[in-house]
Order: sequence, then C-alpha cells, then structure tokens
Amino acid sequence: MKKTHNVTKSSNSKAMNETNAITRITTTTTSSVVPLPVSTTTTTHIHVTPKQKQWNKAISTSIRSRLSKLCREGQPHLARHLLETLPRPSTVVWNSVIIGFICNNMPHEALLLYAQMKSTPNTRFDPYTFSSILKACALTNDIVTGKAIHSHFLRSHSISNENPGPSRIVYNSLLNMYSSCQHDYVLKVFGVMRKRNVVAWNTLISWYVKSNRYQQALNAFATMINQSVTPTPVTFVNLFPALSKFRDSRIAHLFYGFLLKFGHEYVNDVFVVSSAILMFADLGCMDYARMVFDQCSNKNTEIWNTMIAAYVQNNCPVEAIDVFVQALESEEGKGICDDVTLLSVLTAVSQVQQIKLAEQFHAFVLKILPVSPIIILNAITVMYSRCNLVDTSFKVFDKMLERDAVSWNTIISAFVQNGFDEEALMLVCEMQKQRFLIDSITATSLLSAASNLRNSYIGRQTHAYLIRHGIQFEGMESYLIDMYAKSGSIRSSELLFEHNCLSSKDEATWNTMIAGYTQNGLNEKAIFLLKEMLVKKIIPNAVTLASILPACSSMGSMGFARQLHGFSIRHFLEKNVYVGTALTDTYSKCGAISYAENVFVRIPEKNSVTYTTMMMCYGQHGMGKRALTLYDSMLRSSIRPDAVTFVAILSACNYTGLVDEGLQIFESMEKVHKIKPSIEHYCCVADMLGRVGRVTEAYEFVKGLGEDANTMEIWGSLLGSCKNHGHFELGKVVAKKLLNMGREKRMAGYHVLLSNIYAEEGEWENVDRVRKQMKEKGLYKETGCSWVEIAGFVNCFVSRDEKHPQSDEIYNMLNKLTLDMKDAGYKPLYSLI
Repeated sequence: MKKTHNVTKSSNSKAMNETNAITRITTTTTSSVVPLPVSTTTTTHIHVTPKQKQWNKAISTSIRSRLSKLCREGQPHLARHLLETLPRPSTVVWNSVIIGFICNNMPHEALLLYAQMKSTPNTRFDPYTFSSILKACALTNDIVTGKAIHSHFLRSHSISNENPGPSRIVYNSLLNMYSSCQHDYVLKVFGVMRKRNVVAWNTLISWYVKSNRYQQALNAFATMINQSVTPTPVTFVNLFPALSKFRDSRIAHLFYGFLLKFGHEYVNDVFVVSSAILMFADLGCMDYARMVFDQCSNKNTEIWNTMIAAYVQNNCPVEAIDVFVQALESEEGKGICDDVTLLSVLTAVSQVQQIKLAEQFHAFVLKILPVSPIIILNAITVMYSRCNLVDTSFKVFDKMLERDAVSWNTIISAFVQNGFDEEALMLVCEMQKQRFLIDSITATSLLSAASNLRNSYIGRQTHAYLIRHGIQFEGMESYLIDMYAKSGSIRSSELLFEHNCLSSKDEATWNTMIAGYTQNGLNEKAIFLLKEMLVKKIIPNAVTLASILPACSSMGSMGFARQLHGFSIRHFLEKNVYVGTALTDTYSKCGAISYAENVFVRIPEKNSVTYTTMMMCYGQHGMGKRALTLYDSMLRSSIRPDAVTFVAILSACNYTGLVDEGLQIFESMEKVHKIKPSIEHYCCVADMLGRVGRVTEAYEFVKGLGEDANTMEIWGSLLGSCKNHGHFELGKVVAKKLLNMGREKRMAGYHVLLSNIYAEEGEWENVDRVRKQMKEKGLYKETGCSWVEIAGFVNCFVSRDEKHPQSDEIYNMLNKLTLDMKDAGYKPLYSLI
C-alpha cells in the first residue's frame, strides 16, 4: 500500500515544465511523437514493444503532471477540459483531476466528474478514486451519495482480488465520511475492518466527541492503547475536547501527563498546544493553560489566538491584552495578527470598558488594516457601545462603506442597551428601507425597546411580525412576557405563560413571570408563583431570588425576606452579586439597615449597581457621611460610577444636609466622569439647596438651566422648598408655572401644595379657588399607605381606615396619643389639612 501511495505522490510532483509535450500529444499528428491510440469499433491486437510501453508510461506521467499543475494553479476546470480530450485516460489521470477539484474546494464538481468517470466504459476504480470521492461527500455532507459510493466500492472490491491491501485507505475514508455526516454507520464500518490503524481510531474518537459521547471517546482511547496502537498528536487533539466536558481537572491533568511521555514532538505540536489550552480554559484552569502556552517553543498565530481567546472566555481581559502585547513584541511581531486576533482583543477591550484603551486599539486596527473587514468594524461598534460611547459607535457605523445584517443589529442593540430606545426604533425603520429583513436578533432588540418604553403597541407589532414570519428563537417567550408585563398588559403575559409555554417552561420563563408580577405590584401572585415553581421541582436560581425579593420590600415582609436569605445560603447563592444587591435593598426598605450592611460586606465581587444600592440605603436612613465614604471607596476600587450612582449619592447628601459635598460631586459628574447630568440630577441639586433654606439660590439654579428645567419634577421640588421655608411670594410664582406646565398631566400634588401656601398666608379665597379647580378637573391626591409587620403578618393602613379587625383598639390608642400630645404642648398645623 505504501509503495503505491509513494509512486502517486512522486509522479504528481515532477515534470512541472512539460506543457509542450501534452500539446504535441493531443493536437499534432505529423509530429515524430507516436500518437495515442484512438478507440474504434473494431478490435485490433497490436504488439507493443517494451520501448513503446516505457514511452506510453512517460506520456501518462507527463499528462498527469500537467493536469496536477493546472489544479495547483487553481484551474481545475481547464484540467477537466484537457482530460475530456484524451481518448482513454487512465485511472490515475482521472484521480488527479478529482483530487484537484477537492483541493480547490469544489467538492460538487468532483462528484460530477466521478459520475462521468463511472459512465465511461472500461474505466477502472482504484482505492485512491474511492478515497478522494468519499472526501468530497464528507465536505458536502452528502450521505446519500456517500452510501452509493460505499456500495460501489464493495462491489468493486468483491470482484477484483488484485492488490486488496490499499482498501484500508478506503475504509478510513468511509469512517471520515460517515463521521462528517454524523451517521452511526461509523461503528459498522469500524467493526468490519480487519486491521485498524491509528487513523481509524482517531476518526472513531473524533466522531464520539462530535456526537457528545464523551465517555465512549475515552473508552475507545483506552482500547486503542490496550491494543498497542501508538497515538499520534491528532489523537490528543480529538480527545482533549471530551476531557473538558467531564468538568474534572484531574482527568485533564492525567491525560496531559500521558501526552508528555511521548516527548518534545507531541508537546510542541501546534494543534495539540491549542487543544490543550482550550481544554484547561474550559475547566477554568488558566494557570495550566498558561503553562502549556509558555512551554510551546514554536508559537504560531493560532496558538497566540487560542491563548488570548481563553483569557477572554474566562473573563480575564487584562491578561488577554497582555498576551496580545507580548505577541506584538515577539519575533513574529505584527505578522501574527489576523482577524481572529483582532476580534478577541476587541472583546477584551470591551470587557475592560476603558475609553482611552478602546481609542488606542481602534487606531492600531486602522494602522494595520487600511480597509477593515465588516466583521472587524462590527466588533469596534460593540466595543464603543460597551464603553458607553454610543455616539462613537454610530460614527463607526455611519462611515462603513458596506453593511450587513449584523452591522444593523449591532448598532440597534447598542442604542437599546444604552437607553436610546426611540432612536433604535428609527434605525429599525431605516434598516427595512435598506432592504434588510428583521430577524430574531432585531426582534430581540425591538422587544427590549418596547419593554423599556413601556410601549405595548410596538411590542404587539413585533409579536405579530414574529407570528407571521414563523420566527422562533431561544427565550422568545421570556422576552414577550417581559414586554407585556412592563407595558402594563399583565394579562397578556399570563396568557403567554399559561398557554404558549405548556411544555417548555424553563427557569427563565418562570423568572420573567415572577418579575412581571412584582413590577406590577402583584406581590401575592409573585409569591404564589414561586411556591408553584417549587411544587414543579424547579429550583429557583439567582435570578429568581433577585426577582422575588422586591415583593418583600413592597409588602414590608421582613420574615419572608429572611426565609429567602436562608434559601440563598443553603443553595450557595448569597454571594451572587444580583442576589446580594437585592437582599441589601430589601433589608434596607424593611428598616434593617444593619442587615443590609452585613449582606453588602459579604458580597465578594461588587459592581456599580451594588455600590449604588448601598448608597441609596444610607441616604434613605439619613447616613449621608457613610454614603460619601462608600462613594470614595468605590472610586478607589476603580469601579466607574454611572448616572444612577450620582442620583444615589446626591440624594444621600440631600437627605442629610451635606450641600457643599453634594455640589462638589455634581460638578465632578461632567468634568471628571464625563457623564452629562439629567433631570434627576438637576432635581436632586434643586431639592438639596431648597431643603436647607437656600431657596433663592435653588431658584436661580433652576432658572439657569434654561430649557433643561422645563419639567414638573424640578419646579415641584422648588415649590415644596418655598412652602417649607416660608417663601410664599416665590412659591406663588413657581406654582403658577407648574400649573401652566401641568394642565394636561392632571397632577394633584402641586395643587395641594399651592393650596397649603395660600392657607399659610391666610388667603382662604385662593384656597377655595384651588380646591374648586381640583374638583372640577377631577383631581384627587393619592391616599398614602403605611404598614407594619407583627408576628409575620403585614398590617396595612390608610387614612380613616376601619377595615382592620382591631380598628376599635387602634383608634382608642390614637385618641390617647392625641391627648398625650396636647398635654405635651403640641399644636397641629391646620394649614396642612
């Protein structure tokens, strides 16, 4: 077998300059060269001398060499044309052109040529014919043709007993074909092989891994070793992905140690190194992955890329960037960079979220790639988006000479993720104008935008589009339930949950429905659904707890919050950042600030949301200085504050009268942190100044904002300050502006404030006028509600409530307290009634 194979390979590599020879053979009849015999209808017996046989062999070799050269030059079609001019091409000549098509990634043309060869009379097929054409079937995943060729081989093999040895080549090719087509015939072919070499074993192990039969892959490897078949580097390349699936690093170390026994050649094989790095990376053993990488003496682009991707996969972006810098400083230098390298590093920079680093790497990409591929530009768009530079993302998108569907989906997702939902909807319209179809990714962004905008109209349109076009994607029901819940259509969410998810309710679906109930104030339903989830033997995860805990704070149920906290400890979820943040917020709102602090301290990896939540807790409990200390600690931890963080710290300063500190933080927002203040921040500053009596300064601050101050929240805060500090004349001016702004918004609270200001001044006619306007407009101040938990039961109260079973005792106690207050010298402010 080896001898035949070597002859074929050597004949394909020599006689590179014999173009004229084949031209003479096929076109010149007057030449001194003996022409090839032409087939006729009559059979003539010609005596061929040994010299003529030698000459015919030389001609065949020359033809094959010429055809092989054309195929190597990327012209297999021309080689086929020349083949068709030959009267009786030999099997080797046919094989040369078939292999040429395969090597030029034209497997379909190879199959067509095989069909033509089969229909040609008196044409023989050798093992290399079958091996080559089975390769074409593997490349095209054409199992039907593959089975037909398998049958053809079996018939040819049974008829001819000449040189049966090379059939092992065909069996290996059959294994590869069935493995590529994911067909169980791999086992049957493997079972009938008399002698199995390492190639056959490698193919079997590879097939087991591809079909997720990892234990069988290990068993096959053990059987191979027991039968004294020496593994090759390819064996370990195929096996390592299976080892990572066992999630046991000891098994991986055992097999890598076995690899080391085979010496330097195996350890430094570039494919083995890449596979070993990925194996250890999948197991989270980055120190071992780095050891394998460092020990490799001949790193190529693939190995560098694998190491960078491994760090990115394990959320180690700094280390990934460090390896990239080492690659640039290595002997190969910038030559190791390809598109895969750049994509991995762009992902790492996105994870770091450092603007300057993002800009530097973008400049590097522009320097080494005069024309960037679309896939790189899409990744750059994502990078800037994750650095909160949506305007820069859009500039990159806008300057793209060519865009694909991924480009549009990327920029639309960037806008939605950064809160520009209306702009994202406009981009979807423009995307459709450019003849790009909405796919599942676009639909996901549309549903997220509809959820954020609380816009059920957009959400229903998207839902209808998905139904009309038969689009299904993973998590679609969860997106729809979330959209309807946030849009206030909780009944639509319930219908989807109850009827559309009968057999496919996963954790995400349950969690989304629980969160929907909580967001709509249906806390009892949320708790009932959690209990039903437990009955169905579905164990709540971190997202479940983070979704249900807000229901505890809304109900004031400290006992249930502690039960959920205990559940999180038993299931090792208490250190999850989302669970910890939700517990911190719940305990704070239930009045247990010390519990909130303890949970916060025990969260191992805190993010900006965690710090922001704790600052809000301190602010609500009047602990402004602790909030400031925590804010400084956050900055020292290199955690970037966001817009919500500044609302939290400014509110804390507001509640505790730390005006100067609050103003300094407000000024640092745009100057230091490059965050433009919004209405919420302006409102905090106005209220902070007004709360400590600096009402005139607050008024001048609001006036200086210009158009940005034309919101009822800011002027409403200012009106409250005027009322509390006796600035009645200024309060009347502010109130009139508010009433003009709120003609259509039907805001009762500001009418009540204005009425109280008139009452303080004794202007009872104006009080009656304002109250009369409220009645005419149908405005009523929303009734306040208080609650207290006693013995695990939450007791709720509103003004003049008589529904409580112990209301008589409660009112008797209130009357007694009223008498005690009068005796203590308390005088009520009737103007507030």
